[in-house]
Amino acid sequence: MIKVAKLRQIIERSKVFRSLRLRLFFLILVSGIIPCAILHFGILDMYLDNTIDIRTTAVETQVKIVADHLLTYNYMLDNSNEIVNAELAQLSNLYDGRVLVIDGNFRIIKDTYGISEGKTIISEDIIKCFKDGTASNRVEQNGYIEIVVPIEERIINTDIKKSPAANTVADKKIVGAMLTSVSTDSITVSHEYVQGRIFVLEELTWVVIFAFAFFLSRHMLKPFKKITESINEVKNGFTDEEICVNDYLETEEIGNAFNQMLGRMKVLDDSRQEFVSNVSHELKTPLASMKVLADSLLAQEDVPAELYREFMGDIAEEIDRENKIITDLLSLVKMTRTSADLNIESVDINGLLELMMKRLGPIAARANVKLIFESRRKVTAEIDEVKLMLAFSNLVENGIKYNVDDGWVKVVLDADHQFFTMEISDSGIGMPAEALDHIYERFYRVDKSHSREIGGTGLGLAITKSAILMHRGSITVSSEEGKGTTFVVKIPITYIAQ
Repeated sequence: MIKVAKLRQIIERSKVFRSLRLRLFFLILVSGIIPCAILHFGILDMYLDNTIDIRTTAVETQVKIVADHLLTYNYMLDNSNEIVNAELAQLSNLYDGRVLVIDGNFRIIKDTYGISEGKTIISEDIIKCFKDGTASNRVEQNGYIEIVVPIEERIINTDIKKSPAANTVADKKIVGAMLTSVSTDSITVSHEYVQGRIFVLEELTWVVIFAFAFFLSRHMLKPFKKITESINEVKNGFTDEEICVNDYLETEEIGNAFNQMLGRMKVLDDSRQEFVSNVSHELKTPLASMKVLADSLLAQEDVPAELYREFMGDIAEEIDRENKIITDLLSLVKMTRTSADLNIESVDINGLLELMMKRLGPIAARANVKLIFESRRKVTAEIDEVKLMLAFSNLVENGIKYNVDDGWVKVVLDADHQFFTMEISDSGIGMPAEALDHIYERFYRVDKSHSREIGGTGLGLAITKSAILMHRGSITVSSEEGKGTTFVVKIPITYIAQ
């Protein structure tokens, strides 16, 4: 039970995070928080480092000035000079630090704190200062900046062998060093003050960003809410009007797509109603004829055998007609199912068409129509043999039925690397141009009287097109009255799964 409850909780959470409004809210919120984080962790740290650098540079400059004064007043030999001591004390008090003056023997000759004078001090920075004569500084963890500055004495040597205008050469001698420790408490206090002000600003900014994200996400999703309400209105049957939400390009595209789907649904609904009406009519017509014939026989006494046989023959014809309509309807239902119902296998198309022409030969002979088959190359394709055989047979049989005496039906097979093409042309009666857009509709007949004489149900081409579309193929037609009709069918050689 615990696992089920946990799984349900995860599912509910996932539904929450699938909300576009919530995602938009978090996106805006994060977009505002990131600059605040950069301000807090970036600018504050930069401010602290920059302030320390400025303090270090300023102190180092002051220490170098005092170091020059030490040499000027010969302080390294006599540290009792009041002027220099005053400068050292002022430097220590100004920066709340400690100043040590170290001679060439690493002995502390002056400590502004007065606790280490006469002691020896050896550290890495001091040794490096005496060796290289370079100043150095470092920030200690206990809140101090430690600065080491060399005390350099310049010795001027003049080359007497050269003319008086010769250049002089100055040598440097490290006679001591100044170690200054400067407190960073004032910098820390200033940093904490700025940090506190920024934290208050951040809190106010977060509140503003939160409110902005909430209201903006709500406002931006209003058009989508209108679309949802409109779709629900259509779904519940309260209206069938098209929706129009042009606030955004995306909502406009969604609305257009829905309107197209709605129009398609209306067409399908009209087609369904017309189909039901046509089916009812087509099925009732043979039944009505049989009813009339049967009632005629029942109303007469001592019906002659010849009349009885004639009426029963008519009834048998109507039964055959009814059976053909039902058979075609079942075939059409099968053709409108998904492609999962296809039994795909590799088939020799040449052999399939030759077999089809052989079976339709007797029908063509009775109609005095010549069948011609032309194969331009060997073709093997992945198809449902039964369904495509029915589709091709319908096309050729229509060419035979709607032909003229001593006419012809020609089937041409060709292929490329991707499709095989079958062209079925005839010398028949043809069709008017306005009928070509409707010939694939169920129960549509170009010439109803002629079709009834031949025995057509009006479902053949609908079955044919469904079978071809199930194979992801195409069918086109061109026709002219009195000159014949040509159908061109293209089917992929390799089956394309949907």
